[in-house]
Amino acid sequence: MKTLIVLALAGLGAQLVDGSLGMGYGVTSTTLLLALGTNPAAASATVHLAEIGTNLASGISHWRFGNVDWKVVAKIGVPGAIGAYAGATVLSHLSTEVAAPAMSLILLGLGIYLLVRFTLRGIDRRQLGKPMRARFLTPLGLVAGFIDATGGGGWGPVSTPAILASGRMEPRKTIGSIDTSEFLVSAAASLGFLFALGSQGINVLWAVGLLAGGLIAAPLAAWLVRYVPPRLLGSAVGGMIVLSNVRALLTSDWIDAPTGVRYAVYAVVYLVWAAAVVHSYREYRKDQAQESADAVAAESAAAEAGNGADENHVAPLVDEPDAVRAGRPQAPQD
Repeated sequence: MKTLIVLALAGLGAQLVDGSLGMGYGVTSTTLLLALGTNPAAASATVHLAEIGTNLASGISHWRFGNVDWKVVAKIGVPGAIGAYAGATVLSHLSTEVAAPAMSLILLGLGIYLLVRFTLRGIDRRQLGKPMRARFLTPLGLVAGFIDATGGGGWGPVSTPAILASGRMEPRKTIGSIDTSEFLVSAAASLGFLFALGSQGINVLWAVGLLAGGLIAAPLAAWLVRYVPPRLLGSAVGGMIVLSNVRALLTSDWIDAPTGVRYAVYAVVYLVWAAAVVHSYREYRKDQAQESADAVAAESAAAEAGNGADENHVAPLVDEPDAVRAGRPQAPQD
């Protein structure tokens, strides 16, 4: 029961992050299951089974809040499903000794990418509104789907930043569309694991625990996506994923680092993580201040333009008893 409660809380937190950032559910949940000693293929299969329900709930919530571009969902979701099925098949045929460190390496790479991407870079808005091309979304979906299944997560960390970097979609629609299309990816990956592993390879009870927490968080995350600063959240989640998988790799048979070395590396990771979060917060405050200054400048320019128009406009004379009008005097009226 204690494990199920932990999984439900993890699913709630992971979906809260995923629904408001467009990434993080699979990577966060798989990292937890690996820490509990789950087989890598079984961990990915369990997480993807839970994601079918959470992605459906998240997609409906994002649709209700107007965060979904259905053309993008179709263009990236179908190739993503194909890549996910292929990735599930590959992972299922790897031995545990090879798969566990390999998955930790993939998750570590995704965590570093998240940490660097959201700490050092903002969002380019110059191309906002331009259409997303299939020649860009199709290969992106194939690669992201394959990495998602083999790494236990990666659909969001690969596809969301790529679309945000293009600058063609506003952040909330990018996140909503990626979360909605992930339903196809999760369903395809689950089928791949089911055919390769059978039902014995999936811990249904753990999937239910993750699902329960995710269902609670899905509508809240779809609402929060308008208010939570993605830069700060991305740095926080990226650092957590890096730390968890560095620990997994240092204690694995591949490395088996001495205790002193492990703690020294942990200390460095903690320091870098803290610095990244502080930097992201400062940059977020700086961006907010710049946006406020731009808004004030725009209002001032509009007011000056309005005043200039008023100077060239002659207001009609108000009819008052004592008003003296210019022009030819009129004869007195009897």
